Amino acid sequence: MKTILRGAVVIAMLLATTAWANPEPTADDAARASVQKFLEQIEYKTGEIEIGDDLAKLDVPESFRYVGPEDAAKILRLWGNPPGDDPPLGILFPAGKTPASDDSWAVVIEWSGDGHVKDDDAEKIDYAELLKDMQESAREASKERTRDGYEAIELVGWATAPRYDKTTHKMYWAKDLTFGGAPAHVLNYNIRILGRKGVLVLKAVAGLDQLNEIEAVVPQILAMVDFKEGNRYTDFKPDSDKVAAYGLAALVAGGIAAKAGLFKGLIVMVLAAKKFIILGVIALIAAIKKFMGRNRATT
Repeated sequence: MKTILRGAVVIAMLLATTAWANPEPTADDAARASVQKFLEQIEYKTGEIEIGDDLAKLDVPESFRYVGPEDAAKILRLWGNPPGDDPPLGILFPAGKTPASDDSWAVVIEWSGDGHVKDDDAEKIDYAELLKDMQESAREASKERTRDGYEAIELVGWATAPRYDKTTHKMYWAKDLTFGGAPAHVLNYNIRILGRKGVLVLKAVAGLDQLNEIEAVVPQILAMVDFKEGNRYTDFKPDSDKVAAYGLAALVAGGIAAKAGLFKGLIVMVLAAKKFIILGVIALIAAIKKFMGRNRATT
């Protein structure tokens, strides 16, 4: 089955490349129209929004826009992300930017319900040593990505070294990444808000040159998000609540499965020529479906 899928991907890529080279109207026109229709149908929200199952709330100002779980999942697929085990809780976009904007960046919101993460190790973590371990894990994880048909990935280093606020139980760090050997570096800015039964995961994805822009609005983003009463870190009940099997160091490295797959939950956003690459993804999906349909008919 994997061999068939790989063959389908190769054929689809060739078809997509041919379509781009042909100046006459082709299936590309239909793909462009599909993208435009999808962008026009995205529902953006501001104001007070509940996320999760009575889990947390957002207070989104006019300078940002929120996209709900269903549209968020579609956006992540268009950006070239493998399907996740759980849908995101939503995505925050700066006002005026869309998934296809050339200078777009976004904050993907997820929930990890592995249990209450203790912060006893906060002052003991050697982040330089942790980075070396993560880079080694990254090289192994990248091999798996390429086998599955995704671009190779490299963890270059910290864009912002991890820091933890023990008063608010919030942690911040940023990774400098490259994909497929491309010269443009990718910023993966992480925020974790520790709660009673798990962690709210906020991932800002952008270009490395947007680091200052994002860091400038991080306080504003943090002010938007809060657990609802009963779900906050201080609401933890040691006699009955589950405790996570990992601490802050593993949280930075990727959770309890950090050694097995550092980039399992990594969110990627196309940085250059988004509109063209998104169209190529749509053409690729259509070609794969067509190929697989023919294959089923002959077996």
